[in-house]
This record gives sequence, C-alpha cells and structure tokens, in this order.
Amino acid sequence: MSKGLKLTDILITIVIAVVFALIYRLWADVSTVVRLAGLQLDELVYGVWFMAATVAFLLIRKPGVALLAEVAAASGELVAGSQYGVEAITYGIGQGLGAELVFLLLRYRSFSAAAACLAGLASAAASLMFDWYKGSLFALQPWNLSLLVVFRLIGGIFFTGLCACWLVKALEATGVTQLVRPANQADYDALERPQ
Repeated sequence: MSKGLKLTDILITIVIAVVFALIYRLWADVSTVVRLAGLQLDELVYGVWFMAATVAFLLIRKPGVALLAEVAAASGELVAGSQYGVEAITYGIGQGLGAELVFLLLRYRSFSAAAACLAGLASAAASLMFDWYKGSLFALQPWNLSLLVVFRLIGGIFFTGLCACWLVKALEATGVTQLVRPANQADYDALERPQ
C-alpha cells in the first residue's frame, strides 16, 4: 500500500471532517447540558472532539490523515458557528498532532483499539496543554482539577479510542470502506478477534 496521500484519500478525509465538524458543532450543546450536572462530568464527553483524527486514520491508514482530518473538522466547526471561535482550530491542530504522533510512534502499522485509545489519550493531553496555557486550569482546586484531567482522559479513551473503532468496524461490516481500501482476509479476521 502506498504511504503517500492520493487525491482520493484527501477527499475522503475532508468528507469525514465535514461530518465530524457538524457533530462537533452540535456536541458543544450536549457538553453544555452535561456541564449543568457539575463535578466536571462534561469532561467525560470531551473525547468526541478528537474522533475525526482516529476515524480517518483507521479508515485510510496513511500518514498525515489524522492531523488533516482533525484540523479540517475543527475548521468546519468554526465555519458552522462554533461557540469557541478560532480557538476551535488551535485546539484541533494540537489534538490532531497528538493523535498523529501516536500513529507515527506506532509506525503507522497499528490499527487496533489500543492504538486508537493511545491517540485519544494524546489528543486529550494536547487539549489539556492548551487549557494550561490559557490559564483556565489554575483557578481550580486540586480535587476539581484531578476530576477534570481524569474524566477528560477517560473520555478520550472511550470516544476517541473505543467508539471510533466501533464506528469503523461497523462501516467495514457494511462494505462501505471498500471504496477507501479493499478489505482482505486479515481485515475480516481482525473483526472477529476480541480486543
């Protein structure tokens, strides 16, 4: 398989990004409602904002796709009227770089749930670094900060890792992904293996 991105790969990545841009925009309202419960529970759903990177990489399986998808999704979220403004793009760049770094360290050869979960952790860590830089973490008491960090990491693992894998496996089961890459016997065997 060619490692370079073809025009088809880029176009499919952009389509994935557009879908996630709309999800990201709508998810801001979900997060706001969950925030009303208090105790940083909205951080448990924060991982949805990292999903474009892992879904795109697990589908296309080429270097650069995770970063491209996350930045494009964040840009689309901004265009769709994100309440976070330009900050959505800066976070998208960091989160995409976090996921891309994990896939790079795995030499772009691991398409497992574990790899996706690590990408989710890295994206969550990147978003926390931006929060630290903005200074928004300094106002929290240590117990509240601990909840924020732990819940965001859990959200990254669950949504960006596990849910992204489930979504891609569901797409693979329908045969839609054959448009992106032909399925081979190893792909079908991977679907049957417990993770």
